[in-house]
Amino acid sequence: MAIAISQDAFDAMVRENMEDLGMDPDEALADAVDALTLQGADLSGIIKRVPGEAAEAEVSPVMRVLDELKASAAANDSASGRSEEGIDMLASLLDELRELCSGEGLENAAVAVRNGAVEALVALCASAGVKQERLLASGFKALSSLLRDVGSTEKFRQSEGPQVVMDILKGGSRSSDILESGFRVVAAASAGNEVVKECFMDLNVDELILQAMREESNSNVQSLYDAIRVLLTPDDNRVVASQVYGYSRRFAETGIAVVLVNALREKVAPSSLPSACAALKAIAVNDEICRSISENGGIDVLLQCIDEASEQKNKVIARSCCSLLSKLAGSDANKTTIIERGGFDRFLKLTSRFSEDPPVIQEVMSMVTILALRSPENAARAMGAGYGTLAIRAMQKFPSSAQTQKQACLMIRNLVVRNPENRTILLNNGVEKLIRKAKVMHASCKDAATSALRDLGVDNYNS
Repeated sequence: MAIAISQDAFDAMVRENMEDLGMDPDEALADAVDALTLQGADLSGIIKRVPGEAAEAEVSPVMRVLDELKASAAANDSASGRSEEGIDMLASLLDELRELCSGEGLENAAVAVRNGAVEALVALCASAGVKQERLLASGFKALSSLLRDVGSTEKFRQSEGPQVVMDILKGGSRSSDILESGFRVVAAASAGNEVVKECFMDLNVDELILQAMREESNSNVQSLYDAIRVLLTPDDNRVVASQVYGYSRRFAETGIAVVLVNALREKVAPSSLPSACAALKAIAVNDEICRSISENGGIDVLLQCIDEASEQKNKVIARSCCSLLSKLAGSDANKTTIIERGGFDRFLKLTSRFSEDPPVIQEVMSMVTILALRSPENAARAMGAGYGTLAIRAMQKFPSSAQTQKQACLMIRNLVVRNPENRTILLNNGVEKLIRKAKVMHASCKDAATSALRDLGVDNYNS
């Protein structure tokens, strides 16, 4: 674990370098940073400055805004006592803080977190009251810009952030801005933190999300979908066994999967559709859930979305829908449905539309790999439709794309492992040379290439 160090200790070290060791200011600052970094100190949020110098004496922008925000909040320390002018001032400062800490403002966010911004913003939101919508929305947006790592999300949890956010979201506000920004906080706070996920689940966030999604006006609140995806993603490397699999089943039991399918069918705007697909993919963790999504029309909806993405040449939607369909194809019953609906022809048409886009081709090959798994009949259909040719052309056209080469090898393996007739076709078209070349060029392809060569029946497949 990184060694904790305070701003005062850092400043003292810089000062000591100048006064005791005779270093010039720039050298003293650089030496302090280098020495502490080598010692394993956590310098995130430390302002790298030379104490006492006029040029460095200026307060950093984020500290200036944070100090003004704390002072203003203290002067208007209750919801009932806040004037419109006071609310406007607080909201403006919150918006400025968000601007400073968003996007590339990683260091600004770290400085703010180290100096109590998370705790201050949680307290401010708690005192705002549901009626102060502008203030709450600005507070939530600023808060989500600060929640970037486990340190910041732990501060959020320890200051009772999950309870505060859930109380506000349950408070009956009809503001889409509060809903959007509030669930943005849920997603940001839950990312990479298993304990925060558990806090939100204990507070029945799944029921709240379902309630919000049933309102047609909320179908394009993207943060709702992002919150589902993050809550159901096992992304905390401190945890050996994540609970998110159980959370996914719990989400499915509430009926959210069906609501998501209906949203994809009727309501979701193109800009929110990839997030909705990712949310549904996170819920589809077992055969029963995958089949229920299909039974409620999920596969038909996705195939239609793929057709539309093909016509509109929207590669983001195409990839999202293919990725979700691949997950649903893990159910053998769904494989049959996809193929009966003309899936092979539709996917091949998609690759022709995106012939210059390796990520789309990779998603299609991944889907065909799954459809052909343990199914000689499907493998034969795929070869007849032209997927052997697709694999060869993709390998020829994108030799430097390791992921394309690997996915082609995986698909080839499933096309031939139970279909000896397919081996002859592919070998006669020069596939062995392409696979061996991919194996040499890309270390990440080694295992997939070896398996493909073995199941093609060639000699020295492991060399």
